[in-house]
Amino acid sequence: MLKPGFWESPESAKLLQERSLITRQKEVVENLEEKQEELELLLEMAQEEDDEATLHEVSRELSRLEREVKRAELQRLLSGEHDSSNAIVTIHSGAGGTEAQDWADMLLRMYLRWCERQGFQVRMLDMMPGEEAGIKGATFLVKGQFAYGYLKSEAGVHRLVRISPFDASGRRHTSFASVFVVPELDESIDVQIDEKDLRIDTYRASGAGGQHVNKTSSAVRITHIPTGIVVQCQNERSQHKNKAIAMKILKARLYELEQEKREQEKQRLHDQKKDIGWGSQIRSYVMHPYQMVKDHRTGMETGRVNDVMDGDLDRFIESFLEQNADARAAQA
Repeated sequence: MLKPGFWESPESAKLLQERSLITRQKEVVENLEEKQEELELLLEMAQEEDDEATLHEVSRELSRLEREVKRAELQRLLSGEHDSSNAIVTIHSGAGGTEAQDWADMLLRMYLRWCERQGFQVRMLDMMPGEEAGIKGATFLVKGQFAYGYLKSEAGVHRLVRISPFDASGRRHTSFASVFVVPELDESIDVQIDEKDLRIDTYRASGAGGQHVNKTSSAVRITHIPTGIVVQCQNERSQHKNKAIAMKILKARLYELEQEKREQEKQRLHDQKKDIGWGSQIRSYVMHPYQMVKDHRTGMETGRVNDVMDGDLDRFIESFLEQNADARAAQA
């Protein structure tokens, strides 16, 4: 940073971000060490005075410290270029009408609850309600340190098996929904998009949103013709703001697509890496005839389906990150 011309360099912003991340990681380690020393001192005093109440307090604080250490170790696995970035998450219901749309809505609630547990902020960018129930799709921004690093494990197809509440005969149904996760790109990252490759449509917003709803064509849908990627935004009051957000999502999707192509060429599509598409089922949520959530990539499973649907995703995210770290180590 002291070198002449540093601030004029296009690399300066990236280096500052890297420095900031390393500084935060250093502070985390120092904070954990300080807490450990305090607990050791408190434990020593409690043992000398045979203070049972203080011993219980040390035990509680130690459990909390262990969770913090585990979280810090997990963050150490998040070494990707954009892992520390915010995340843009898009959910699409699959074929199956109301049943699939209800499943997409259930997934949305699951992720919102997980974000709440993590202390992350969520900003809804787009929501397309279903005809009878649920949602056709939703896009939201998750703000928080390592939001993308954690949520990238959720990209893929999620499968639900249950007795349908919409089937009068009480039959078992299988539903699918896809989840796309991309990082919120830094302004220094330039993604070139040719205007001729875009089809921009405007339409009236639907759902909650105030007096402008269904009165002005403020919602924007952008189709990137060469790739077929479609993004949309309708939650802002003005068409201009909705277009700006939709373009931001499109740039992130295109950047992520390009990164995937490079990765595929570099390692010839590693066995554990799967395309985001309708054929890449990553997790099954079975509610009937038994209860189980199973991740098909890592083998991680649990019978506590209700807890998972209430946002308890950490075990799946952690096992995915650990597996990826092991795979990278084996390739190195």
